[in-house]
Amino acid sequence: MDREWMEFVVRDLKRKMVFLTGPRQAGKTTLARRILDRTDPLRGVYLNWDNPDHRKIIRTLAWDRTPSVAVLDEVHKYGRWKTLLKGFHDVEGGRQKLLITGSARLDVYRRGGDSLFGRYFRHRLHPFSLGEANRGGKPPSTRILLNPARWSDSPQVPGDLQEGLLGRGGFPEPFLQGNDRTVRRWRLARRDLVLRQDARDLTLIRDLSLLEQLSDMLIARVGSPVSINSLREDLEVDHKTVTHWIEALERLYMVFRVRPFAGSLTRTLRKESKVYFWDWSEVQDDGARFENFVASHLLKFCHWLEDIEGIRAEVRYVRDREKREVDFLILKESKPWVLIESKLKRHKDGRLDYFRRKLRVPHAYLVTADRTAYKDSIPAARLLASLP
Repeated sequence: MDREWMEFVVRDLKRKMVFLTGPRQAGKTTLARRILDRTDPLRGVYLNWDNPDHRKIIRTLAWDRTPSVAVLDEVHKYGRWKTLLKGFHDVEGGRQKLLITGSARLDVYRRGGDSLFGRYFRHRLHPFSLGEANRGGKPPSTRILLNPARWSDSPQVPGDLQEGLLGRGGFPEPFLQGNDRTVRRWRLARRDLVLRQDARDLTLIRDLSLLEQLSDMLIARVGSPVSINSLREDLEVDHKTVTHWIEALERLYMVFRVRPFAGSLTRTLRKESKVYFWDWSEVQDDGARFENFVASHLLKFCHWLEDIEGIRAEVRYVRDREKREVDFLILKESKPWVLIESKLKRHKDGRLDYFRRKLRVPHAYLVTADRTAYKDSIPAARLLASLP
């Protein structure tokens, strides 16, 4: 199954470097090799920092300049990677473009002489979504994406596709193989790789067992605002340490945070974020897993808007001191755009309408795992299938 990002990455490579990032096992290397096959089918350059033989070639810039594109995989593990890329692009960028892939969030805004501003395009690769899996890799309609009123017009995806994606997660290997034993073994291997090997190589965290314990604690808190103070007490570390560890899990594409939105509301809780997992299949509670499932689709949509369309977008949630809450609010150019409440089954309680009026949000949806459409709710199998 070809990934929807390929056409956009190839287009951007004609102008600048491209940074292709995302979680481990999401398909970055596979996509990069397919792009090489398309741009230079006979002599593509692929170098991986994890390969000892490739490291010297990368450090000394000693690869073939003939192909139009060279792929440098996991090069962010090299301490001077920004300086290396900046120098290469400024001198050789007219002859050869670089496709940089990485399984950690790349800090490209660091101050100093290694700034890469204006020299790259960013693309963030996600696990499969309902829409991507159902379309077989065909890009979504931008006209529909930018008109939320039309999201409910999409045909429903097959029931087994939604259940398989919700239960096995969207990472290509477990999703496509569809064997529960394989999924469990894959999940354990990925957790060990990220929480031990990647955390050891890319962070200064020494007690990796506590980092793994924090990850388990966050899984149990999916769907609820996360109290750093409560985590600090349970782990017996200080507040700053817990914050640093959660940021590290974000950089490693293990989790992502959804912050609260205040805006014009005067009685809102403004501090505690929610934490969701890139692999929603890790979440055991059915309701929390479905909420994580919806959150992942909305995050992917916001990244699509930014990386492809150049539209600033963000996922937030809304909660006030009376504990009224709506799960998600999409901001478009910093303005409330779409409110979404996620439920396993239809349950109307007025909070969605309340915040829609209060924030003057143009679009609002109650999204359910139930495949039955009602006047006041829409199945996830329909609405999420409209998104990237």
